[in-house]
Amino acid sequence: MADKWRQLVSDKRQRQQECIPKEWLVALPSDDLLDVRAYPDTCGLLTEREVAITNTCNVDVLLNKLASAEWSAVEVTTAFYKRAIVAHQLVNCLTEIFIERALARAAELDEYLKRTGKVVGPLHGLPVSLKDQISIKGLEVTMGYASWIGKYSDRDAVMTQILYACGAIPFVMTNVPQALMWPETYNLIFGRTSNPANRTLTCGGSSGGEGALISMRGSPLGIGSDLGGSVRYPSAFNGLYGLRPSYGRLPYSGCVNSLEGQDSSPSSLGPISGSLSGIKTFMRAVIAQEPWLLDPLCIRKKWDEDAYKLAEHGGGEKLCFAIMWDDGDVVPNPPVLRALEMTKVALEAAGHTVIDWKALKHQELYECLASMWMAGAVSDIAATTADTGEPRLTSMSPEGSAPVETGVEYTPDISAYELWQLHKKRITLREEYLAHWRATAASTGTGRPVDAIIAPVAPFPPPPHGLTKISAYTVVWSALNYVCCVLPVTSVNPEVDAKRSPHAFLSVCDQENYELYEPERFRNAPIGLQVIGGPLEEEAVIAMTEVVDAALKTLSALPV
Repeated sequence: MADKWRQLVSDKRQRQQECIPKEWLVALPSDDLLDVRAYPDTCGLLTEREVAITNTCNVDVLLNKLASAEWSAVEVTTAFYKRAIVAHQLVNCLTEIFIERALARAAELDEYLKRTGKVVGPLHGLPVSLKDQISIKGLEVTMGYASWIGKYSDRDAVMTQILYACGAIPFVMTNVPQALMWPETYNLIFGRTSNPANRTLTCGGSSGGEGALISMRGSPLGIGSDLGGSVRYPSAFNGLYGLRPSYGRLPYSGCVNSLEGQDSSPSSLGPISGSLSGIKTFMRAVIAQEPWLLDPLCIRKKWDEDAYKLAEHGGGEKLCFAIMWDDGDVVPNPPVLRALEMTKVALEAAGHTVIDWKALKHQELYECLASMWMAGAVSDIAATTADTGEPRLTSMSPEGSAPVETGVEYTPDISAYELWQLHKKRITLREEYLAHWRATAASTGTGRPVDAIIAPVAPFPPPPHGLTKISAYTVVWSALNYVCCVLPVTSVNPEVDAKRSPHAFLSVCDQENYELYEPERFRNAPIGLQVIGGPLEEEAVIAMTEVVDAALKTLSALPV
């Protein structure tokens, strides 16, 4: 039994490799080339037209060209598939590869458009990548567990069904860490996924394969999941947009998951894209399918156009944002602080008000939610791996390196009564946070409380492999069930983001975070921020992220 998982892994790796057409294998650059994002453009595999297709980041532009038949679904899917395979050879981001199936679906969509003159749905012909937990009938879904190799899905997840109804083309599945619950991406089956901007750094996790693939422009839109930051880390670490909806807003039924049966704090499916239009278009399309008719836990809430027009936020004319410069426990590294400063300047130049946000009991919220997750985690993983002897990973550190404590601490199981006390404590913390937010009406100048909070996704850029710590900067908003949308702001420039003199450290973690940062090792690392709104405010948060994004782009376009 001890070697059963090894045999499964060997077989799976061979089968995955056999799915890649030999003519799609490319000459790889030296390991010294750290930033490989543009390599697919010049590797020789993609035609000039395919390069143009895959470099079209705006999802709405892609959809318009597909709907007009300027580009066929077959050629768009082929282009993104070829680029995805190149990306995989460079950063190891894919798990399931099913080219013939995806192209057959694309051909059906082209035939339907030609015959009827109509699109199948709002995502007609769009290739969509899926995190390796969103089930597709007839395909394996391992979720990073060697023990689940050979576990074929007998039905589509509700999200997959909805994608088909919308006219989309699920075309690859992407890498995750074992059991998902890590801020990096590594498992014993497929190995480690790297950051395309700097391959010595992590792509984040647990939706890290999605982040790396979309950063390489190997997919225009992907779907990840977020329990404590698993959409937000990969989005921020790869220079992308990503949405963590409140749980229940999107359908989860039919997906596999870790800690199944745990509903103290469910995770949320959420989109990741190279364009903000992709986030909005995806949310509108999925919600229009009335997913609550297919998933009993999905909230019955149609797309609210008034909320998107910011009806409860002064119509968006003059907003008040609050910037959280630190969470009271860890001070962000220089490039993250610079991103916050850039955002403040951009918003004020656009006529909006920016005030400071004071974190309230973030460490308590973090510890409360972490304790809920770990209430039975050890038993859950042990039950999954028992039959194969697969070891439970206790670190994301590269093989041969000293294990690093990253914040995932597996504690003994607790009783139902102890879990109830955590629920009780969280209710109190949520009540306090709501009151804290509403009290800001006295200082915004709009007569309203702060419209949205802007905060780091992490107090650090994407770290070297094995060194990422789970941060309260994401977990706290999950504990509150607030909606978060990530947007790219800048990247690390060692000439600008010099290490600062030591400050009075707020905690041991703060000192560790300060010591980790050396500008040159993080060169080119993307830096993103998150825009945070209240529960179920997806429409408003997307709209306010558009406001922030537009302000930043306007600022960057101004002459220096």
